[in-house]
Amino acid sequence: MKDAFDAAILIGRFQPFHNGHAGLLQAALATASTVVVVLGSAFHARSPKNPFTWQERAAMIAATLPEAQRERVRYVAVRDYYDDGLWADAVCRAVAGSVPKVQRVTLVACFKDATSYYLRHFPHWQLLNQEVDAGAPIGATAIRNVLFEAENIDVSLGAVAQLLPPAISQYLRAWTLLPWYGPLVLEHRAIEAYKTRWKSAPYAPIFCTVDALVQTAGHVLLVRRGGYPGKDLWALPGGFLEPRERLLQGALRELAEETQLGVLAPTLVEALVGVAVFDHPDRSQRGRTITHAHYFDLQTTQLPAVTAADDAALAQWVPVASLPAMEEQFFEDHFHILNHFLQLTQEAAAS
Repeated sequence: MKDAFDAAILIGRFQPFHNGHAGLLQAALATASTVVVVLGSAFHARSPKNPFTWQERAAMIAATLPEAQRERVRYVAVRDYYDDGLWADAVCRAVAGSVPKVQRVTLVACFKDATSYYLRHFPHWQLLNQEVDAGAPIGATAIRNVLFEAENIDVSLGAVAQLLPPAISQYLRAWTLLPWYGPLVLEHRAIEAYKTRWKSAPYAPIFCTVDALVQTAGHVLLVRRGGYPGKDLWALPGGFLEPRERLLQGALRELAEETQLGVLAPTLVEALVGVAVFDHPDRSQRGRTITHAHYFDLQTTQLPAVTAADDAALAQWVPVASLPAMEEQFFEDHFHILNHFLQLTQEAAAS
């Protein structure tokens, strides 16, 4: 079956790359002269779910391959769009840019559970479906849990060594010595503690939040989060809706609590441009969280006074032109919310 295709596509987050992924990659290398590895969830801030940058993941994968195979693998990075159509189009563009003018393309896939539904979005590529070995768990989630819950990293990595290529075990051991490992451990603990409080509920809770995007004079109002999850990351002012609040009331309350924005509530109501719902099941690691983002355009030439308060460590007006370069500094999907309203990326501007 050697070189049955011009290109084989392998899509995943690879957080981290493990033996299950390695098996898929070898299947791809066995069937095509060139393999394109699509690294999903790129350009995120580091988090317990996405601890490794796309560059680190590409380096991890390359480290497991002999030189002859390494030269046949290309890597493309694709952000999360929280929109299946936009995401699938971005994957196709990235692949076409990496291997232009190829005719015979196969998608090497493993449908491990319901979260693999995204692999059905490419009917124009011939599917090479690899079976899951039920006796060999290959989920990266369990590996990440071990990584962030370790009391002794050497012992913990030894416990999952059979799931990882040797080069990845070595990489992870060295990675835990780097500055961002400690904060991610704290972040993981905060998220797990949050989930624990709801374990006794008769069914998984669905949370409702509100966010406020305020724009004026070429700037938007952002906050730096003061605590976990998302400590020190940029975010829109917002939070959980209170039991007796309407959505707009909640957005105005959170905006006032976190930024003490020097604008009266009636003026903000008049400046409301639109409201959008962001409800992707995976948008928050805390659980199913549906937010209603309110977009206010004050249309002033001066920036109103702001002061950080409540759980915000900083409130600041940030130039809209600076936002695209800050994508990897945002909490959860807040860059996506900004992108939706302000069309910061090429894909959003074209939609």
